[in-house]
Amino acid sequence: MPPGKPDNSRPDLVNGPIARTLLLFSLPVLGSNVLQSLNASVNAIWVGHYLGEAALTATSNANIILFFLLGVVFGISMATTILVGQAVGSRNIERARRVVGTGASFFAALSVLVAAFGYMFTPHILSAMHTPADAIPFAISYLRIIFIALPVMYFYNFVMMTLRGGGDSRTPFFFMLLSVGLDIALNPLLIFGLGPLPAMGIAGSALATLIAQSLSLLLMITYLYRRKHFLALRSKELNYLRPDPAILRALVTKGLPMGLQMLVISSSALVMISLVNGYGSQMTAGYGVASQLWTYVQMPALAIGASVSSMAAQNVGAGRWDRVSRIAVTGVGFNFLLTGALVALLYLFDHAALGLFLPREGEAMQVAQHINNIVAWSFVLFGVTMVLFGVVRSTGAVMAPLVVLFISMWLIRLPFAELLASRYGAEAIWWSFPLGTLVSVILALAYYRYGGWRKAHMLTATPRGLAADTGMATPAMSSMAGKDGPGS
Repeated sequence: MPPGKPDNSRPDLVNGPIARTLLLFSLPVLGSNVLQSLNASVNAIWVGHYLGEAALTATSNANIILFFLLGVVFGISMATTILVGQAVGSRNIERARRVVGTGASFFAALSVLVAAFGYMFTPHILSAMHTPADAIPFAISYLRIIFIALPVMYFYNFVMMTLRGGGDSRTPFFFMLLSVGLDIALNPLLIFGLGPLPAMGIAGSALATLIAQSLSLLLMITYLYRRKHFLALRSKELNYLRPDPAILRALVTKGLPMGLQMLVISSSALVMISLVNGYGSQMTAGYGVASQLWTYVQMPALAIGASVSSMAAQNVGAGRWDRVSRIAVTGVGFNFLLTGALVALLYLFDHAALGLFLPREGEAMQVAQHINNIVAWSFVLFGVTMVLFGVVRSTGAVMAPLVVLFISMWLIRLPFAELLASRYGAEAIWWSFPLGTLVSVILALAYYRYGGWRKAHMLTATPRGLAADTGMATPAMSSMAGKDGPGS
């Protein structure tokens, strides 16, 4: 498209075949997830193999902090996706732009505050985590640069989630590909130095991330403005950067419960590995490697769950409730197909896959294979839960998924693993996974069928300067909405 021509070709998630649209939307989201995991793995290889165990321990501790900080804003990013999706679905593009303006200001302010606090108190944070003494100097150097990069990371995540809410998952994928490629290429150059570039050690790995994400973000924003993207704020709309109270309230009150879901998952994982540690290093090694493979097995479900949120939100905004139900069924079907295929491959080739990380005939290998045999199939059911949660949160129903995850992980899985360990040993831990997953999918299905999520709302008040919107417009009504409709 020529740079001077406005981009009015908005991705349409409200019309057309649901299965094909959902698949084409989900694949770039899945690709982005894979790229992020690949990037982390490659960076760990450089640090672990060439800078030593202390440096790798430092990055591991720093990445736990980063995961927590990104998890906190994940929910608010998802709330942005849903608000933008509902507005675009109802063809209320002015509201979508107001969400972008409020979200941009909020993310910028929040990220600067968190970055400044983290940079100043980096040694105290690492000390509170009981980071090993030999890793502390490495961790301080690495983490302080990560905190400098945090505003870029937050805003990068915000822009990608906003675009997905608008129906575009391809643009975030291509710029994620650029970012990961740059990060992987810059890591050895900045760690070891080359020509005029000094050797920076572990700080070089963090700096590579800062440079890669900053450049990718700058190019993505430039690309959106050159295309005159419909969500890019023009000069006359810069007043939208002044936070709208109704939109800001929705981002926080709806986003925090979704962010807490990540906290429930990550905190239960920390408790679980502490239970496994009690059975010795071979058991922990087997569990750790099995968990590495589970990360990839879960990716299709997470991608489909995020995609059905964007797609369902647009259809909720358009009042197309018949399509919302079909999106849920289609998403569950894709989960069975994609996650089921990965689980089947894991059962068929688990020895080869685990052999990438473990000695082929060691005790840890036998432990990992045994764990996989018990746990792997349950991730298909986990995928059903994630897809249904993706649909229900598209309306603004965010508390029920949080409650379901808390029940299944903290009231079922962990007590089962801990209380029965005295009788069944580590077997209680492994069987707690499918038990917790089974409980979560039953509760998710019950809430989807009988819960009040269809009556939920993202906005409890009308944004400043906009007329009240019932969110129940028909497609015909939507096509006649305002000057910001198609072709404006």
